[in-house]
Amino acid sequence: MIAVLYLIICFVTGSMICTFAFPKLKEITTKSFRGNPLEINKYFVLLPAWFISGTILVTWLVYILALFFRNKTQPLILANGITMSICFVVSMLYLIQKFWSKRVLKMAESSLSERKHKLTTSEWIFLSLVAFLSIQLMWRTLFVAHGQLYVGNSVFSDFSPHIGMVRSFSHGNNFPTNYSHFAGSDIRYHFMFQFFVGNLEFLGMRLDYAFNIPSAIGMISTFSLLYVLGCKLGGKRAIGFLSCLFFAFRSSPSLFTYLSELPKGTGIVEALKANSQFFSYTTHEDWGLWNLNVYCNQRHLAFTLPIMLLMLLLFIPLAYEGLYRVSQGMMVFSNKKQEKTSFTSLCHKIITFTKLSLLNWEGWKVKDIKLAIMSGLLIGALSFWNGAVTIGVLLVLFVLAIVSDRRLELLITAVIATVLSVIQSTVFISGSPIETNFLFGFIAENPTFFGTLDYIKRLTGILFPILLLSFLTLKGTRRWVLFAFLAPFIFAFTMSLTIDVTVNHKYIMMSLMLLGIFVAIFIVKLFENRSFFLRFVSGILVIMLTCTGFYEYLVVLKKNSGSNYVVLNMKDKVTEWVMDNTSAKDTILSPYYALNQVVLGGGMLYLGWPYFAWSAGYDTDGRQEMVTRMYEAGTSEELVQLVEQEKIRFIIVDYDARTSDLYIVNEDNIRNTYQAVFTNGEGEWNTTIYDTTQKIVQ
Repeated sequence: MIAVLYLIICFVTGSMICTFAFPKLKEITTKSFRGNPLEINKYFVLLPAWFISGTILVTWLVYILALFFRNKTQPLILANGITMSICFVVSMLYLIQKFWSKRVLKMAESSLSERKHKLTTSEWIFLSLVAFLSIQLMWRTLFVAHGQLYVGNSVFSDFSPHIGMVRSFSHGNNFPTNYSHFAGSDIRYHFMFQFFVGNLEFLGMRLDYAFNIPSAIGMISTFSLLYVLGCKLGGKRAIGFLSCLFFAFRSSPSLFTYLSELPKGTGIVEALKANSQFFSYTTHEDWGLWNLNVYCNQRHLAFTLPIMLLMLLLFIPLAYEGLYRVSQGMMVFSNKKQEKTSFTSLCHKIITFTKLSLLNWEGWKVKDIKLAIMSGLLIGALSFWNGAVTIGVLLVLFVLAIVSDRRLELLITAVIATVLSVIQSTVFISGSPIETNFLFGFIAENPTFFGTLDYIKRLTGILFPILLLSFLTLKGTRRWVLFAFLAPFIFAFTMSLTIDVTVNHKYIMMSLMLLGIFVAIFIVKLFENRSFFLRFVSGILVIMLTCTGFYEYLVVLKKNSGSNYVVLNMKDKVTEWVMDNTSAKDTILSPYYALNQVVLGGGMLYLGWPYFAWSAGYDTDGRQEMVTRMYEAGTSEELVQLVEQEKIRFIIVDYDARTSDLYIVNEDNIRNTYQAVFTNGEGEWNTTIYDTTQKIVQ
């Protein structure tokens, strides 16, 4: 299958890119950040890095070429043919050079004596559980069976624009790209993962496989790199395992609150079995905003998080180098200076730190320009895969850069990433891509200082108290890394870049994923104490930190089982007509669809479900008014004028239009103005599509 070949080419291309730009990547699992030996298999890092980086860059090349050939009948054929041919030839040359170059042969011979770290039993179990969890979640929420597409109850809302965008690429030639739920405008939504899935479907992969295979690989890659990052920061496998456990199952007091509110005499087990809803003790918590459902809902988030983790694995060592060098200089200063007051001593320490770090060339000089350039390209390339990850990575790297050596490398990385993001935003978005506003409190019900603290307590439970204890027991660079990991969390509670501040939850989840490492460090320290009591406490803490998240995982499974699916017919007449007779350039006037057969066909809706477009920053109020005016138009002249003004190609009249509470559709006027080109069903359940290029002569 060509789609499988495409994935293999992405993988090999990523291997080539990482070998060239990050040659030390294969050694990253040999030592912790503090220099202590680790015995972790290098493929925990290499395989995710190769696949994700290769896929992102190869897919961008396909998209750019498809955009260039947009006036051709099938631009994706040309784009894929050229891209896959180039990557295949270059990859073959790379493999030949790798296996036959004398220099590489010598390196291979010298490396034969190196110890190969095999997977331990615990790592095999870990990978098995991670693979099971990732595959189960993805296929439980989206699959095809007996010609029907099943979309889970907990994800169908977000999958409305996702599937619409995917099908607009695989069947609709959506170049230049516009939003499937707000057709005829620009694209403000990070769409590249949907393009990737659409391209896989175009290349022959069934829709659910095209969605689920990359999603599962992305999720497994996130766990794999987080495990390595935890091991490198904590120096122990147990810390890596716990970090992944805390990532999968969030810390929250919601389960305990729920149990405390049960009426007396209620059986706890029976109540938990009967419940099928997410908890609702903080704003939008009942959406599943903080649990594993997010990674089922927003597949592009789990797919791009590995790039964030890869960048941290590459750049955190610079913070260790910088603080170690400065600490040596500070020790010399301390031995020479004997100050009379602690205040004066503190001032001198600050001045000395500034001289040794910020004002010292050792803290700025470039040693690995390839690292800086390729990192900037990867981070910048994420902007329209998931822009929040781009911002999250840059926030963490900015804080790390304050104490790091080789700051110019970090600066080059940030500049390249920012320039690429600006270029993409300029190309895809009309007007300003973001609207930066100070907004304290995120979505706390009482956005004051103490109200926000209360919200964080109700959201994360004992996580932050344990983090505070962890901070107090840490020394040196790890304290600063912890502070850097807080940067996206602080950003989420103070800034808003979009009209819908709820989307800031991604920054919070990034921080919580990373901060879980330091919670794991503290708990492992506690467990290593010889005191039975402290070991018992560490076990209790793990249970308290994960029980809500684990129960919500069970709720995710329950919400996506049995009859809890939106079921769409893959061979439905409406779907097939939309796929065969419309393109991304054809704007469709329709009721406010979320997910239905028209969306599955890749129909480009003038206005789909308004929330999707509103949250992306589009003027939905204006279009809602126009939808009403067109459906209620009293005369043919009025309807023609509005249709031509809004560039509508097709008008759909169906059950949803006839029963809408927002307007009274004047079906006779539409029928007497335009030719019906498709009709299916009887009575009020009839679906009729009118072509506005075929006017009825009066």
